[in-house]
Amino acid sequence: MQNTKLVAGEQFPAINVSNQQGNKVDLVNAASAANTSKEWSLVIIYRGFHCPICLKYLNALNDYNDKLAAMNINLVAVSGDSQEQLKAMQDKGLNVDYPILTELSVAQMQQLGLYISDPMSDSETDHTFAEPGLFLVNPQGKTVMIEIANAPFIRPDIEQLVSGIEFALENDYPIRGTHR
Repeated sequence: MQNTKLVAGEQFPAINVSNQQGNKVDLVNAASAANTSKEWSLVIIYRGFHCPICLKYLNALNDYNDKLAAMNINLVAVSGDSQEQLKAMQDKGLNVDYPILTELSVAQMQQLGLYISDPMSDSETDHTFAEPGLFLVNPQGKTVMIEIANAPFIRPDIEQLVSGIEFALENDYPIRGTHR
């Protein structure tokens, strides 16, 4: 399967991954407590436990979780890591209040149009992994904002991201990048 670009304004694909209890959950609705049509989802794709930048970024995102929740946005993060690798990342200092999901498959990475990398060595990790990505999904399941990177160093500034989302919601900002 070849990577395909996920188009802004289109439905976010139904993707099932594992939660921390090992149960399969829908990626977009994994953080939804009420599962209402008024909730948005901010889906963060991270490289995995082997990535110190990911650890720092995921922990920093936690500082904005309450602000996102106040905007009816559920934050969730996922990687291709196993449950054991997630535990290793928590042992390294991952400490967040939002769901961290595992077992995003290569086919699912391709479905999302993510850049995918092979490990540089056995000491990095033991599996193919996605490079960073971010998807804001509205209550109708449409992809509103997309950020896809091909290297761990390319990530949106969290404060600017959250304030930009807040501006977009307050001003009924349209989905951009939809010209065909």
